[in-house]
Amino acid sequence: MYFDTHVHLNSEELYENREILIQRALDQGVTYMCVVGYDLASSLKAIEVVQGYDFMYAIVGIGPNDCLETTDDDLNILDQYLNNPKVVALGEIGLDYYWDSVPREKQKEIFEKQIALAKKHHKPIVIHSRDASEDTYQILKAGQHGGVMHCFSGSYEMAKRFIDLGFYISLAGPVTFKNAKTPKEVAEKVDLNKLLIETDCPYLTPQPFRGKLNEPANVVYIAQEIARLKHLDVEDVARITTFNAKKVFGIK
Repeated sequence: MYFDTHVHLNSEELYENREILIQRALDQGVTYMCVVGYDLASSLKAIEVVQGYDFMYAIVGIGPNDCLETTDDDLNILDQYLNNPKVVALGEIGLDYYWDSVPREKQKEIFEKQIALAKKHHKPIVIHSRDASEDTYQILKAGQHGGVMHCFSGSYEMAKRFIDLGFYISLAGPVTFKNAKTPKEVAEKVDLNKLLIETDCPYLTPQPFRGKLNEPANVVYIAQEIARLKHLDVEDVARITTFNAKKVFGIK
């Protein structure tokens, strides 16, 4: 039983073949998935994709690379999306200084407003943070609202700081990459009770399929690598990370 906590079956690359990809994931024992938005359109599509599947859930939000034109009216629409019973979290939201396509102050403004929305709805937040660890940390510390550090790429020391704020650390395909020293250290040292697994498909395809389109079935390889690094059975990694994900997202 695996829980892929972050998939983009609402993306152009995967949407048309989503039913085939969902079945392939089920065949690999992936029994839970969260479909994640990054703007209003993809968030609405995430809600659409999960309808009719009792093992799939939606996460809605406006990400840092897509918030340049975001208005309070847009946030009001997002507020309504959060009322949907299939929506279990607000995300992916945060800061991205790598692309830097949106002024940093605008990113921070929309990030902070969405944290307030999540608190209003009593739903966790799913964080996108790239080259912005310290600013992300300071905003989350001030916001005092927990959730998930999606596709975590920071150091073990940074992971500890986020865990202390009430966050789970979610690991994706890079933990399987041969020379990915930092994610492997995080996988080794972070307590399994604080870890989640995800594909972030169609991106960040794990070994042995690196370079090909990613899909939810591949979350198994991420669990296998964590199990190897921790000297555990993969079944234990699957079971505990699934328990963690259901806990953070309030899934019974």
